[in-house]
Amino acid sequence: MLVEKIKTPGLSHLSYILGAGGEAAVIDPRRDCEVYLETARREGLRITRVFETHRNEDFVSGAPHLAAMTGAEVFHGPNADGEVVYAKTTREGDCHAIGQLEIRVLETPGHTFDHLAYATFDREYPETAVGVFTGDALFVGEVGRTDFYPDRKREVAGLLFDSLRKICELGDQAIVYPAHGAGSVCGSAMADREFSTLGHERRNNPMLQIADREEFIDRKVGENHYQPPYFRLMERLNLVGGDPAPRVIAPQPMALDQLSSCGADRIVDIREPLAYAAGHLPGTINLPVDMIPAFAGWFIGEDDTIALVASSQGQLATAMEHLVRIALDDVVGGYVGVVPAAASGKAMRSIPMIGTAEVERRLATGRDGWTLLDVRDADERQSAAIEGSQHIYVGQLNERWKDLDPARHYTLMCASGMRATVAAGWLDAHGFDRLDVYLGSMGAWQAEHG
Repeated sequence: MLVEKIKTPGLSHLSYILGAGGEAAVIDPRRDCEVYLETARREGLRITRVFETHRNEDFVSGAPHLAAMTGAEVFHGPNADGEVVYAKTTREGDCHAIGQLEIRVLETPGHTFDHLAYATFDREYPETAVGVFTGDALFVGEVGRTDFYPDRKREVAGLLFDSLRKICELGDQAIVYPAHGAGSVCGSAMADREFSTLGHERRNNPMLQIADREEFIDRKVGENHYQPPYFRLMERLNLVGGDPAPRVIAPQPMALDQLSSCGADRIVDIREPLAYAAGHLPGTINLPVDMIPAFAGWFIGEDDTIALVASSQGQLATAMEHLVRIALDDVVGGYVGVVPAAASGKAMRSIPMIGTAEVERRLATGRDGWTLLDVRDADERQSAAIEGSQHIYVGQLNERWKDLDPARHYTLMCASGMRATVAAGWLDAHGFDRLDVYLGSMGAWQAEHG
């Protein structure tokens, strides 16, 4: 038997291939799905079924493409807010055999109405589940978010409470296979571990400690989550099936003059924040390559064409992988060589960095025309904030930059300076000239002030 986890960096997405008796099933495949074929071939397995736990919001499903490659059947739950045209509907009580494994379907709405969990049993020991693929209902140390139906928020939170009880009834011995790990936008308090059991979660997961249904609902309704615009694109594509991933995931190399004349809607500098701040081409925004999965969907539109600016070809390749998985991959080319461009006389822009002492001085003197702008999320802000600062979440600057005064001086801050540089880069590209970044940001402030 085989159960193998396939992790997608950046998205912190966890998919799985399980097999026995020469057959294999894949749970929640990503768009670039050759990895499942390679794994199946290596193990001498034929992929015959693909199971989706729900219509995902944060990445494009590879299920229709994997089915086209293998002839496998795709299964999805009922109540998907539309027809999943590439899948058959599977429901509570259905049982799917993969060799001596049985995959038993549980309807577990709450995160979404169509959500399913898949309990796995060994026919030689059929009394108790070996494991359960919990999708976005149950994570290690956390449970799924329930904010996708704002008009029915108490109802869906209650549904998740009921679904979690149903999953836990499988028994403490069952291994938990969630669809995401720490760092995913689908939960804010996941453990760094990606392995657990229902018994461990029942005893240690804070949300599973809440025995009262109304208390659980109140906690879920009170959570703060953000929904980047690209979620709507993912939801649509995961009903109708998007285009297959490109065969070659690499941008076309560009020279500096080609970059200048390419006409891309967004020129995205994917270098590290300090490199971008030290010197960048005018009009570029900063999305460090490791931050693309979390923030590209805020600042790049569905129909935008993109040019990338990087330090290396390796950065370009990684950025393309991230963009392909969220279908924001209309990339006209990639340029490497900001330093040579500067050396050739190309005009450059920079964003200064300041430290705690300067922030303290400006706050103490009440400097006219200056704002300390905190771009952390609402939970971080609620936990600790600098008196006198203002708050706009970094992603929401995609629109709320219009509410700011370009003549005003803004110091951007976050937890460390990373997201602050992304925010500063967005403002810089939109005509804001009086900007700097608080290097170290809240981390540096707390180190000084305790």
